[in-house]
This record gives sequence, C-alpha cells and structure tokens, in this order.
Amino acid sequence: MPPKISPRKPDHPPFNVVIVAQGGRLEYEAALFAASFRRFNPDFPGTFFVAEPQPGPRWSRDPRMADGAVRELLTAEFDARILPFESRHFGESYPYGNKIEALAALPADEPFVFFDTDTLITGDLTEVPFDFDRPSASRRVDGTWPQIELYGPGYTQTWTSLYDKFGLDFDSSLDLSWPDEYWRRYLYFNAGFFYYRDPAEFGRRFAEYALAIRDDGPQELVCQSLDPWLDQIALPLVIHALGGGRDALPGGWLDGSHSCHYRVLPLAYAREDQRVIDLLEEITAPNKIKKVLKAYEPIRRMIYQGKGQKARALFDRENLPRKEQALRNTLKREKLWLR
Repeated sequence: MPPKISPRKPDHPPFNVVIVAQGGRLEYEAALFAASFRRFNPDFPGTFFVAEPQPGPRWSRDPRMADGAVRELLTAEFDARILPFESRHFGESYPYGNKIEALAALPADEPFVFFDTDTLITGDLTEVPFDFDRPSASRRVDGTWPQIELYGPGYTQTWTSLYDKFGLDFDSSLDLSWPDEYWRRYLYFNAGFFYYRDPAEFGRRFAEYALAIRDDGPQELVCQSLDPWLDQIALPLVIHALGGGRDALPGGWLDGSHSCHYRVLPLAYAREDQRVIDLLEEITAPNKIKKVLKAYEPIRRMIYQGKGQKARALFDRENLPRKEQALRNTLKREKLWLR
C-alpha cells in the first residue's frame, strides 16, 4: 500500500501531460486514461496532449486512431489536443519508440509528464511535487534487463559500457545500499512515466542514446535483446545525464496515490487496490462513454460483461504470487487473459 500523503500544492509551474495513442488497443486505453485524468483534474492548468503517429515510410499501414468515436470522445468530452508526430527512426519496427519521437512535437521549454496509455490517474496531478529540473521515471520495475549469461559480462560491466559510451559518470548512478551484481544497485526505470522541464531537450537525448545503442552498441551488449527493452535501457542514461535520478520524485505519488500503471485489464482486476477498480468502473459507466468503449472486446468483456470481477475473485490481494507470470498463467487457464 502507498504511504498516506497529505495533498498540497507544490511550487512548480504549470506543466503538460502527454500520452501516445494509435489504432487498436492504445486508442481505447487512451480513452480510459483521459476519463480518469479528467475525473481528478477537471481544471488542469496545462494542456492534455494525445500524441498520434502519422503515416509514413516506417509504417506499413496507417497508424492513426481508427475509431472516430474515440477521437471525438477524447477531444470533445475530455478536452484532449491531438498532437501529430512523425516517425523518423522507429515506427512499426519498434513502436515503443513512439514515446521517444512524440517528445519532439511537444511545445519546447514547457515542462511535461509522459504517461503510458495503460495508466489510470487517481489523483490531482498538480499536487505531485515534481522538480522539473531533476527528471525521474517509474520505479515500479523488475530486473528485466540485462539478462545475465553464465559466462558473459555482469551488471556492472554491462552498465559501465553504456555510461562510458556516452561520457557519463557510472559510480554516481549506483545505489550502494544494494550489493554488487544485484539489479537494484543499478539505475533502471520502467518507462511508464517520466518528466522533465523541456521535452525537446529530453527527446533529443533520448533519441540520440536509443539510436546509438541500437545501431552501434558496446560489445558487452552483443548477446542482449534490445526489443522491447531499448527505451528502458536508454532512459536511465538520459535521466542521469540531465541531473535526475531515482530519488528525484518522492515515493508514493505516481504508481501510488495519484496514478496506477495497470498494464492490462486482467492484471488490474487481479492485483490492484479496490479503489482503482472502483474508479475504473465509475468512469466507464456513463452511457456516452460506454457506447464508445464497448466496441473494444477486452473492455466490453472485462468491464461491462463482468469478466473482470470473475478474474478478481481468483486472487487474494493480500497474498498474491511473487511473480507476475503466475497471475498470467492463472488468468490464461481461466480464459480471462484478454488484451
């Protein structure tokens, strides 16, 4: 459970919020995000952007949102501004690169917070004590990268090679409260949210590092998979280079009292707090929202046909399996793994 936090209004400038949506699952997740965001931020002082990749040579088909009713819901009901952006480097070959390339389309020199679309906002974001001069990102993360091979380089050698490649100080990135060669000792984030004072500067460096790792990575990465981890490999390097770190945002706010990165609806029902499920079902209840969202089968079945509650009944939130794969296996066995 996140710590109990007394709301306050930090002394920081207005900022923008951005998510990325495209045709398919992400456009419906964007509608869920928008509904939760406006539930707690009806008078948000910044702009709420929904960034949208545009057709081009890096896409074999049109990546834009395909459901006009979703687009109308986002703009008319939730006051989102659709933000077109060009896929210069990634596109269909690495769609996670959307979150990198979308930053170039945001207004420069205006603080921003990026969220993945599979997130629910559960509080007033102006209460969160962001220091936009010190970027950070989600620490709700597992040790997914690198995967250490028996006779290959370890964590220290692998991460050192990346810090050296970009002229960054490796030692100052370490959390010395964790032992050597344990993954938590090394700066590593989930890219489910991140923030900074200038999207142009952050995006330039993010693209530079990601492309250099992809196209000319150090020898120590030769046996490592970069897909889907490339953004999460580059992200801590960007944050460290810009003067941020793991302690730049106090714990308990994002991925806590004010946001929930649920990832997929079956996992949300399986493991998230009751307040998150109550919010999810509250914001999807109005008819004008329901008639749009029910077009997407996982939402229709999990929320409107009660499969989510069936999934929730399978698990004890006070005694969940330690590994997510056990949750997934149970949901799949019960034919409740819908995404």
